[in-house]
Amino acid sequence: MILQSLAGLPAFLVYFCTGLVAIVTYLFVYTRITPHNEFQLIRDNDPAAAIALGLSLVGFVAPLVSAIAHAANVLDCLIWSFVALVVQVIVFYLVKVPVPNLSARIAAGELAPAIWLGLASLAAGLLNAACMIV
Repeated sequence: MILQSLAGLPAFLVYFCTGLVAIVTYLFVYTRITPHNEFQLIRDNDPAAAIALGLSLVGFVAPLVSAIAHAANVLDCLIWSFVALVVQVIVFYLVKVPVPNLSARIAAGELAPAIWLGLASLAAGLLNAACMIV
């Protein structure tokens, strides 16, 4: 009985580790394209940076969850994870259009631009997840 329950464990581990790698890759790429240093700002107790990055991460993970749930295989999952990463990078640049000094304002601890970026990232991620018909 227990062995039957654990039969899916290898697949779980593969997809879980794939998801972790995708998340680390996303954080690495995303924090390199933004002019402000999110992790340093978070270490310095800047809630604006934490809100913007945290919601952006959720905006990435939503389509990642969809990719894992619907992927035919791990490669398929990785391809759709890459699409989710690209969407989040595009959102960052689009959100800067109405707020050109977005990064400087987040670095200064202003919450409104951080919330704007974070929620736009989340909205794009949810839309991305819904559109992933793998």
